[in-house]
Amino acid sequence: MKKQVVVILGLVAIITLFAFVAKVHFLYPKHFPKPIYNFNNNKLTESKILLGKALFYDPILSKDGSISCSSCHNSYNAFAHTDHELSHGINDQIGFRNAPALFNLAWQQHFMWDGAINHLDMQALAPINHPKEMGENLLDVVIKLQASPLYKTLFKRAFNDTIVTGERLLKAMSQFELTLISANSKYDKVMEKQTDFTEQEKSGYTLFKQHCNSCHTEPLFSSYGFANNGLPVDTTLNDYGKLNITQKSEDSLMFKIPTLRNLSYTYPYMHDGRFKKLYEVLQHYTKGVKQSATLAHQLKNNITLSANQKTDLLAFMLTLNDSVFVFNPNHRYPHQVFNSHQTNKIQTNKL
Repeated sequence: MKKQVVVILGLVAIITLFAFVAKVHFLYPKHFPKPIYNFNNNKLTESKILLGKALFYDPILSKDGSISCSSCHNSYNAFAHTDHELSHGINDQIGFRNAPALFNLAWQQHFMWDGAINHLDMQALAPINHPKEMGENLLDVVIKLQASPLYKTLFKRAFNDTIVTGERLLKAMSQFELTLISANSKYDKVMEKQTDFTEQEKSGYTLFKQHCNSCHTEPLFSSYGFANNGLPVDTTLNDYGKLNITQKSEDSLMFKIPTLRNLSYTYPYMHDGRFKKLYEVLQHYTKGVKQSATLAHQLKNNITLSANQKTDLLAFMLTLNDSVFVFNPNHRYPHQVFNSHQTNKIQTNKL
């Protein structure tokens, strides 16, 4: 009887292995530009996406096993962090910046608020190594994963062997993150001629194109470049953005331009999370811009908006919310992976 059970479990494992090697096509709307990520160097498969998802949600990546990627990038907040202005890490430490939302990453070339990372496959190294975030190093992460029966199984499914390497785990994490596509907002439906804006939203859209589109370029609602948007320096953080990396004066106060998609889910706003409400953001651009040598030329003169125009602009920006993306069950914690591993351990112990 035991032999039969072992054979059955073996057949299930083989069937599961073949099920997970299936390739995945990267789909996006017609009104989106072509992605810049090179999928030829990291072809999507179901097994690698699942491995990346498990790694994203597993605190095994942190030094003390207390912090996962999802700790600061919550699926219900469009993979941003709304509990705190700044990210939190191991030993209850406070990070340096607000955790940005994670979606539509295939269209981005630079990562982090200061552009310190120039490829998605390397991005996870930054929080893993940061002493105030995960406080770990890649070699120790690899050792921990190699000792894990769960990850031996997941790496076997993904790569046809159980060898864990830093390159493999980073590329698997990229694969999961690449699946985080937000393209199902009311704006997207209007672009696809499935619905129409209200009159107020139309007015807001016109204002957006006049005052915002040069930096927050549609349809992604960011150029994903860098700009000084006139925020006064936080004297506690003394964060000068890209200057911290390049040490070039022309990069002073230059921060990566965030997308305007899903703003209802991704507060607080700005690199340091100083604004909790969108109205505060509009107040900054109309009355609070600080002049400096590197200030974006579009902001040399304050934007003038009436109270009604601000309301209209906010109405348009709300059309960029994508509840289908935010509440997509496929993006949540992979209970089936971790629970099935525990179930298999129990079954194996009974044999």
